[in-house]
Amino acid sequence: MPARKFNWDEIPAEQVTDKFSRKMIVGVNEMLCWLELKPGCLVPLHAHENEQISHVLKGRLRFIVDGEMIEVGPGETLLIPPNAPHSAEVLGDETVYDYDIFSPIRSDWLDGTDDYLKK
Repeated sequence: MPARKFNWDEIPAEQVTDKFSRKMIVGVNEMLCWLELKPGCLVPLHAHENEQISHVLKGRLRFIVDGEMIEVGPGETLLIPPNAPHSAEVLGDETVYDYDIFSPIRSDWLDGTDDYLKK
């Protein structure tokens, strides 16, 4: 695969729900996702084989990971191990902007089988 340059402004956003949208850059073994989560957004409890790194740029998220509550704010990063049950919710009335990195890539996000997000 050759090197490629991306501009987030040129990547169309996928509107997953009325409170959750995402943009994705997909490589061979990992993917970088830009997420926008509006106030009231709740990502339900789920687990996946992918290791996940979530970095919050703006706003605050409350994660529950394996039963442990962890709040993440601007400039903070959370590493979620593979297969760990987790959920996330936006805290307060500020929209959250966040980068998520997944390895391996989330095939369910690419093929549209991530039904747990669309409820």
